[in-house]
Amino acid sequence: MRGSIVVTGASTGIGAAIAGRLSEAGYRVFGTVRRPGDAAGLERLGAVAVRMDVTDGESIRAARNEIERQLGTEPLVGVVNNAGITAAGPLEHLPLDELRRVLEVNVVGLVAVTQAFLPALRRSRGHLINIGSVSGRVAMPFSGPYAASKFAVEAISDSLRRELLPSGIRVVLIQPGSVATPIWDKVAGIDLHQYRDTPYAPLLPIVRERTIKSGQHSLPADRVAVAVLTALAMSRPPTRMLVARRPLATRLMRILPDRWIDRRVAKALWNLAP
Repeated sequence: MRGSIVVTGASTGIGAAIAGRLSEAGYRVFGTVRRPGDAAGLERLGAVAVRMDVTDGESIRAARNEIERQLGTEPLVGVVNNAGITAAGPLEHLPLDELRRVLEVNVVGLVAVTQAFLPALRRSRGHLINIGSVSGRVAMPFSGPYAASKFAVEAISDSLRRELLPSGIRVVLIQPGSVATPIWDKVAGIDLHQYRDTPYAPLLPIVRERTIKSGQHSLPADRVAVAVLTALAMSRPPTRMLVARRPLATRLMRILPDRWIDRRVAKALWNLAP
């Protein structure tokens, strides 16, 4: 056995792919799930399912205690913070509870889990891997809540990496682009009715259809899992690992002038002249 890893949000999508890939590679994986019904599928991948809600401090403590009990004297060599949710809509009219929920899960939850397992990672001088997004590099219209959370994950990963330099813990940020996961079903199910009386109403169904269409050409979730496995195998991994179909174009988006990107958005979405 190569050591034990905690993977949050492991019931489906990227988390399940990571859990399966790491189990195949010889790691003992503790995958967290919120619903009891998700445990069986995760265990079929070779992982140990543990109940955890990243927004509930007591749930996190109980999961940590259970994992430590099962570990005994074995080291915990890695934590993969993958749990996350999405929300979309025009910020002008977005219900604030939706914004709070995304930040609570994607940002506060990530920090809460990290705090819980850092003592064990200190002992093993292990890896802390945070799953970010290309949306943490460039924010597009109507993705503000999700992009804000992933920009925050960028900042938190940088701060953690620098704070933990003396500990020997390796902090890595994985930045996936579009990945084939159940998230696209959730995009299709977003209720646009609440925006029917806003200036954005005619555009939102078009944006949703374009988003779903782009999702049909997404990368397999295993590409992200391979990146995690690669990072875990390195004593000095990159601080950021981009996983995208067109990595050069994605990198360019971060360095291109804001006004240039604005003009492209204006033409593509609003049919405005440059």
